[in-house]
Amino acid sequence: MDSTMERTKIQVLYDACCDVFSQKKHPSLQQIQGLKNILDVFEAVDVGIDGLSLHDESPNLCSKEIKGLICGQAVSNITYIHIHECDNFSIGVFCFPAGGVFPLHDHPGMTVLSKLLYGSIYVKAYDWVQVNKSICGINGVAGKVIDGVFSAPCEPSVLFPRSGGNIHSFTALTPCAIMDVLSPPYSEELGRPSTYFSDFPIPRLPGYAVLEEKDLPEELVVIGAPYLGPPVDIGGDHC
Repeated sequence: MDSTMERTKIQVLYDACCDVFSQKKHPSLQQIQGLKNILDVFEAVDVGIDGLSLHDESPNLCSKEIKGLICGQAVSNITYIHIHECDNFSIGVFCFPAGGVFPLHDHPGMTVLSKLLYGSIYVKAYDWVQVNKSICGINGVAGKVIDGVFSAPCEPSVLFPRSGGNIHSFTALTPCAIMDVLSPPYSEELGRPSTYFSDFPIPRLPGYAVLEEKDLPEELVVIGAPYLGPPVDIGGDHC
């Protein structure tokens, strides 16, 4: 990339993720804060999404696609827009229709930064207190760390491998979109699958629940949409 050209927001984020997540050691809190600051200035249009108005031309894409924008508020299913993935991190956006639910799931060994680009969403999130793994699956006791509604604009959130709400669910109260940076990405081969859970509150311990692994919910439907935002110069994917 020509160093004299002003970098797009997505290029700045990509370059910063390369610098932070290509290290052999865990990122420092200062580095994570730097990534949060970069993510905080993102708007839907910066990743090729029109999140401002509803269009009726199509359930998934609208006339704004002609202008290089996906109509995020017109999606009828949870829709994932893949931006980039390498061994060290992934970047993408989930667009939700109003009422869309992404069930309780975990992020094994991951650091995750999320930015709500538009809309309102209900988040419930747990961290393990005691966890058991067996041939029957994963189960244990978890403490609730998030239980509330978030509306854009709001600052990015961060969860860590063992804290911050590593196991969470989303329920879209309005059409909304969440931009995620995961490090490292999910990988079945490398022992980082996405595991889904049912939660059973413990009446005598408010704020705590028993979590039990369950199969991929049949009602969860996620479709793909093309990334129409500014191109990302991966420089040979050096990171």
